[in-house]
Amino acid sequence: MAAHVSTGNIHNFYLAGQVYRGQAFSWSSASTFMANPFKEPSWSSGVFKALKAERCGCYSRGISPISETSKPIRAVSVSSSTKYYDFTVIGSGVAGLRYALEVAKQGTVAVITKDEPHESNTNYAQGGVSAVLCPLDSVESHMRDTMVAGAHLCDEETVRVVCTEGPERIRELIAMGASFDHGEDGNLHLAREGGHSHCRIVHAADMTGREIERALLEAVLNDPNISVFKHHFAIDLLTSQDGLNTVCHGVDTLNIKTNEVVRFISKVTLLASGGAGHIYPSTTNPLVATGDGMAMAHRAQAVISNMEFVQFHPTALADEGLPIKLQTARENAFLITEAVRGDGGILYNLGMERFMPLYDERAELAPRDVVARSIDDQLKKRNEKYVLLDISHKPREKILAHFPNIASECLKHGLDITRQPIPVVPAAHYMCGGVRAGLQGETNVLGLFVAGEVACTGLHGANRLASNSLLEALVFARRAVQPSTELMKRTRLDVCASEKWTRPVVATARLLGDEVIAKIIALTKEVRRELQEVMWKYVGIVRSTIRLTTAERKIAELEAKWETFLFEHGWEQTVVALEACEMRNLFCCAKLVVSSALARHESRGLHYMTDFPFVEESKRIPTIILPSSPTTASWSSRRLQNISSSSLIDC
Repeated sequence: MAAHVSTGNIHNFYLAGQVYRGQAFSWSSASTFMANPFKEPSWSSGVFKALKAERCGCYSRGISPISETSKPIRAVSVSSSTKYYDFTVIGSGVAGLRYALEVAKQGTVAVITKDEPHESNTNYAQGGVSAVLCPLDSVESHMRDTMVAGAHLCDEETVRVVCTEGPERIRELIAMGASFDHGEDGNLHLAREGGHSHCRIVHAADMTGREIERALLEAVLNDPNISVFKHHFAIDLLTSQDGLNTVCHGVDTLNIKTNEVVRFISKVTLLASGGAGHIYPSTTNPLVATGDGMAMAHRAQAVISNMEFVQFHPTALADEGLPIKLQTARENAFLITEAVRGDGGILYNLGMERFMPLYDERAELAPRDVVARSIDDQLKKRNEKYVLLDISHKPREKILAHFPNIASECLKHGLDITRQPIPVVPAAHYMCGGVRAGLQGETNVLGLFVAGEVACTGLHGANRLASNSLLEALVFARRAVQPSTELMKRTRLDVCASEKWTRPVVATARLLGDEVIAKIIALTKEVRRELQEVMWKYVGIVRSTIRLTTAERKIAELEAKWETFLFEHGWEQTVVALEACEMRNLFCCAKLVVSSALARHESRGLHYMTDFPFVEESKRIPTIILPSSPTTASWSSRRLQNISSSSLIDC
């Protein structure tokens, strides 16, 4: 059953398409969370402190605790389809790689990545990493900027931890070989972006994520304790029940190149799989960002939080405004970094009227949610497709030095940003919600940690401050290391436990026939486009209850149509294929966003409701989605594998 903890003392429950009323939950419950409107939302108290105490004996079935002096296992492959590691890391962005490098000092690590190792949201991050590195700046100032941008829904303890530990995480990256821009004085060049009161953005021109990914990936590939499995799509987490606790034992994956299911059994699993930008038709995220981690975690009984807060970056390149049109549509929108506005870029409508001062006194330096809504309002009022971002009044050499990647991309299509304004439009960019995590990346699923965009740590609140995402990923990847290694040392692997879970079956021509597979792939592509259009039209930058309920209905109908077709053509619960598995994850994440949005009856940060246009202090609490019932859920919300707890004991 999924419960949406929305506002006040009465909460909404969502079960099989109907909404029920219930009483507030208790923090002391092992699988529920309480929302208290009279207190700051605390992400590290209550259930997470209880979980830390319970971890001592959490692997009593199949994978059992042993002494603290136990040695890490060598990477074992009993068969080509089952592999055993101390740690499994799902995702190869900054969070996954940084964590892998640390835990590899204690044991063997499998890094599972859906595409090439560098193909992650990290690689596309342009702006930089925010950290207090200037004597004129302070942790308190960075905290205040984060809280204001997050519409005061951020967890203050989390914010303090991240802002305090950030500078040391930057120094570690530099020590590992990451190269950032320096000023004429020889010190790090610190840029300023929207929502920041000081210059605190460490960057490598406008390709910061690429440089960080390069340095981390180089170190990972040179580490003998780390094995990288590229082109492995994570299907579902392997879990069992230990009393009331859900325990994670690893993950099933699909080797996309060989069409083989590969099972990874591990003592600890880190989920660092990124976001879900492709639930929308236009996103700055790479194609791999289909919400796989959030959907897997939800199916594995993890608690999900704040999914209504989808950040639309105000300034993605509007291709239709370029002088030379693209031959084929982009797979993902090209980002125009926040730093362009931070460097003095000005936003105009097509009538060359500057409009941001009409909406916010901070003008172009307002937080992203404000700027995105302002652009959206201009486009609707003027019936235009894009606005213009102009940096051409700045010296040419500085523009080219600070934004070489943007300048190069625009010039390919006939636009010189040193002389002409850039056509821009908002695009889905970042999920502020995700798998609810404590201060060490722990979740309510024992043995499962999360870091990066897939996690909801409480840092971002209702809207992420620019360049806080890479920072959060670095800090939480590092904080998850100690509890992970402690758990690994007191846990042993039961090799024979692997066969206790039903194995997924790959959809092949032999199983379904060439014609059926072709029809399923074609329908899946069509349904994916339809889902994205529904999300953009009804669950976009500006929302209403009517639009959200319409989206909920349309998504349910679309999902039912798709699943009915699959199962009428020989598909079964355990059958897998890349396109179908991505589609089930997109459906799952879309429903999580819509359900969360319907539960919040106010406008806060990224969530703007025309029928609830104001911020309500009593509603300054996180939105919570509790695990769904596997018996009533659709295929997108059910795990593929089945397991009985008794079968694990028998092994």
